[in-house]
Amino acid sequence: MTLRVAIVGSGPAGIYTAEALSKQSGEPIEIDILERLPTPYGLVRYGVAPDHTSIKSIAGYLRRVLESPGIRFLGGVELGTDISADDLLACYDAIVYCTGAMVDRHLGIPGEGLPGSVAATDFVNWYCGHPDVPADTFTLDAEEVAVIGVGNVAVDVARILAKTADELRGTDVPEEVLDRLAASRVERIHMIGRRGAEHAKFTLKELRELGELANADVLSLPHEVEVGDIEGLSRQIRGNVDVLRSWSTRVPAGRPRRLDVRFWLRPVEIMGAGRVEGLRLERTRLVEGRVTGTGEFETIPADIVLRSVGYRSVALPGVPFDAANMIVPNIAGKVTGTDRQYVAGWLKRGPTGVIGTNKSDAAETVRTLLAEAAPGTAGTKLDDLLNARGVTPVTYDDWLAIEAAESDLARALGRGERVKLVGRSAMLAACRRVPRDTAGASS
Repeated sequence: MTLRVAIVGSGPAGIYTAEALSKQSGEPIEIDILERLPTPYGLVRYGVAPDHTSIKSIAGYLRRVLESPGIRFLGGVELGTDISADDLLACYDAIVYCTGAMVDRHLGIPGEGLPGSVAATDFVNWYCGHPDVPADTFTLDAEEVAVIGVGNVAVDVARILAKTADELRGTDVPEEVLDRLAASRVERIHMIGRRGAEHAKFTLKELRELGELANADVLSLPHEVEVGDIEGLSRQIRGNVDVLRSWSTRVPAGRPRRLDVRFWLRPVEIMGAGRVEGLRLERTRLVEGRVTGTGEFETIPADIVLRSVGYRSVALPGVPFDAANMIVPNIAGKVTGTDRQYVAGWLKRGPTGVIGTNKSDAAETVRTLLAEAAPGTAGTKLDDLLNARGVTPVTYDDWLAIEAAESDLARALGRGERVKLVGRSAMLAACRRVPRDTAGASS
């Protein structure tokens, strides 16, 4: 008999899970990958900065997996809205949840709810053309922006803010977003870390790239990038510290924008009357390994505050969830206290590692699944269930039509290999699922 498996989520974790299932199973297997969006690839499409084309090329690998025999892509199908976990258990012998961790963590400080205080994830989704974030979400009429966080996402956000629209014209940034970037009034960007330079999470490659921006002076302060025992640090961290130190001796060249990379400061209040006007910071130090305030404060002007202090997962309807650790509780990928339910990726282990980490993570989950899953457990057909509810999934061929439309748009605009379509309606119009005269809608 054929083992039938549903994977919920088509990002790297979900597609690597499908690949591992197809390779490890010694018996016939059918795999359906369910995705709430019309498009696959998750963070690779909507989380990787558009000017990082080498990382985005991972989509080519994921594409080959989706085109493997026995694997089917079903977009536009949302767990909790179109189907339930119980529905899936009735239709499949096993389910693997791979929905990631795409909600931002909060700072928990006064003023965080002011207009102009925004999750960096929303900003990333905006410039990456995510259909949940309309193109008119951001108007960059602020002169100063604070980016809270010193990881790779914060670096991406700061770099996009610092670049000119012309520098991004060859990427897949939606045309509507590019127009808003071209109209940006941003002159100064502050990137702020609670700890020291040696604790920053960015990679050396990303950091060096940031320092080579043609449109912005990138600077640090000498007393904030000093490190005591630099020889005791790893090679990667020493490289980061060396780069940051070199920025502290730079003389501003008068470029149109300026990026200040700051350390040993923690936000204590986002200030403003009706909207963000500034950010109050407290100088910090480490006491027994913990960040502690020193009682020394400063306020920097800012019209937008973008928080980039980590991702978290959210509970899925009908699926156990560990709210304290923000993961689905599991043992080697098996969802605790359930039958035939599994988990992989950030939803399984938390937002750690790089894209490739999901491959070994998925392999572990698949080994657990194949050791206990039995074919023929479920008898209902998902297609019949969706049809009865009036849900028509976006097929892989539909997705190829969306890709083709994005390539056509890029050629028409004289911009690179593709330009992303904005909004679900435009995507569905590309695969002839809605009338083309409604394609301008952004939802």
